[in-house]
Amino acid sequence: MVRYVPRFADGQKVKLSWPLAIFRLNHIFWPLDPSTGQWGRFLDKIMAVAMSLVFVQHNDAELRYLRFEASNRNLDAFLTGMPTYLILVEAQFRSLHILMHFEKLQKFLEKFYANIYIDPRKEPEMFRKVDGRLIINRLVSAMYGAVISLYLIAPIFSIINQSKDFLYSMIFPFNSDPLYIFVPLLLTNVWVGVVIDSMMFGETSLLCELIVHLNGSYLLLKRDLQLAIEKILVARDRPHMANQLKVLIIKTLRKNVALNHFGQQLEDQYTVRVFIMFAFAAGLLCALSFKAYTNPMANYIYAIWFGAKTVELLSLGQIGSDLAYTTDSLSSMYYLTHWEQILQYSTNPTENIRLLKLINLAIEMNSKPFYVTGLKYFRVSLQAGLKILQASFSYFTFLTSMQRRQMSN
Repeated sequence: MVRYVPRFADGQKVKLSWPLAIFRLNHIFWPLDPSTGQWGRFLDKIMAVAMSLVFVQHNDAELRYLRFEASNRNLDAFLTGMPTYLILVEAQFRSLHILMHFEKLQKFLEKFYANIYIDPRKEPEMFRKVDGRLIINRLVSAMYGAVISLYLIAPIFSIINQSKDFLYSMIFPFNSDPLYIFVPLLLTNVWVGVVIDSMMFGETSLLCELIVHLNGSYLLLKRDLQLAIEKILVARDRPHMANQLKVLIIKTLRKNVALNHFGQQLEDQYTVRVFIMFAFAAGLLCALSFKAYTNPMANYIYAIWFGAKTVELLSLGQIGSDLAYTTDSLSSMYYLTHWEQILQYSTNPTENIRLLKLINLAIEMNSKPFYVTGLKYFRVSLQAGLKILQASFSYFTFLTSMQRRQMSN
């Protein structure tokens, strides 16, 4: 059972960044390699079903804890379990969607790494520029890694203190104290933690990489067009200049359409999961900020998690805005092809008219910027990230006012 191995068009393996190298080991969110046999696929399905059942079990246990603390009107204890429960439910929705489109994801990634991913061997300068845009995202991945590490240290302290505490706030409907019950449940805690944490930073890293490399491909398209136009102007083959520019624009348009088509595939693949991610973000940030605010020293895990989620939203939003800006400038790219100079030197009036019609078509085809959206409800942009932060702050002030009211009573 081998997970999909990204390769360039020539078959050479792609060197993945460390967040994606870890994410590739996630048996829920990373597809199988096409070479995987029937038994390997069967085993993968068994693991997916087992993980789904463990998710349901954790959902029940954590929800019981939340209901118990809510009935006791213990706001602080209630919000202790809220972040892990929210991210668990989010993971359930996202994993369900991805398992329903597993084969499509593998083909989508195969197309991305073969046709869109910028090859550092051919375009080292552009690759460095694109890769530099992902540094902040890798910092976020490191912060998420710190969060899960602090959670996974808990069993060690549990053994030292001879206590039977789970990694998350949970209440089971049965006696979980016997070791033959406690140990398997604790191991499922670890399993869930590793899968969800690698999902949190891995899928966002993959989405950022998809958007950044698509944006870089558009920039390469613009650069290559400008360089080719300069050669036509320097050569100044007057009878054929208009035709040369027309052929060049047609060639560029074909690449442009291919990139636009991939962008639509990106939207189709991620629009549901982006909607789920952003839908849970405000509530998650609210709970994390409240716990970090009430007791920063004791709740430093929540503070790190809050910082990671905040930077994640802003960096993803900025990358989405960059792609929108680039695609919005494509119409100007075709307008600024020095067509007026070509017409001035060209001696072929028929080709001149065809050239002008083609430029008008190219401008019209690229009249709207491209955004990754969440079910068309919102766009992945810096503005969307800021709105989520603003909403979470509103929820946070509401919770703090509730806490003061409880303390005064």
